[in-house]
Amino acid sequence: MKIKPPAVAGSFYPLDPAELRHNIEDYLADNPCHHPAPKILVVPHAGYIYSGPIAARGYNTLNPIRDLVDRVLLIGPNHRSPLNGIAGLSADSFATPLGNIAIDRNTLNQLAADQLIVEDDSVHRYEHCLEVQLPFLQSVLCDFLLIPLVVGNSPPEQVAKVLRRCMDDRTLIVISCDLSHYHPYEEARRIDEHTSHLIVQRNHHLQGEQACGCRALNGALLLAEQLNLQVERLDLRNSGDTAGDHSRVVGYGCFSIH
Repeated sequence: MKIKPPAVAGSFYPLDPAELRHNIEDYLADNPCHHPAPKILVVPHAGYIYSGPIAARGYNTLNPIRDLVDRVLLIGPNHRSPLNGIAGLSADSFATPLGNIAIDRNTLNQLAADQLIVEDDSVHRYEHCLEVQLPFLQSVLCDFLLIPLVVGNSPPEQVAKVLRRCMDDRTLIVISCDLSHYHPYEEARRIDEHTSHLIVQRNHHLQGEQACGCRALNGALLLAEQLNLQVERLDLRNSGDTAGDHSRVVGYGCFSIH
């Protein structure tokens, strides 16, 4: 069995399982959310001290369906390696300090056979945007299969097609996406407020300076438009609100598509 090891445990989030569980429990307790359970959840992917509270708001919406979800399609941007299209990986499971998550190899193999994705372990090796979501998912859901995908240069239509292919009553789709980067606090708030409005309006033409993860998010918003799903903002903050200074902040939003 081939296992994808964690790349950012001990830096983006605690390596010690007990400390990690305690951190997640605190984030979930301090950020309640009672909105309807989503078909697609959009959550940020920074270090937990920065984006953990905003992500927790979204993950709290999964409580009513924790026993109903048995598969998660997790998709986000590539930060380190050039990539055209959408990449899966060859591993059988994805490891975190909380244990191994089985990967849905049948679905990845079929998507690759249909030329909707490629298999590229190199873009997954050090990528953090998927990994940071996994301990939250392990904490709020029961056992599930994982479909981990990284998006490079890919149009919304291609992403939407992959998402739609995998969408069913027992599959949750999670979009890993931050918002603006490295603006002064007040400027970032204005930019992110405008971007949030576009997201709720299902505008699927977002650019990288608006959302780090725009390609995955644009595909989800196009699918929401095609299926007439509603987009609801659950939280909008930035690193200046959580653990950073106000001179250069990163924006974080959480959205439910249902």
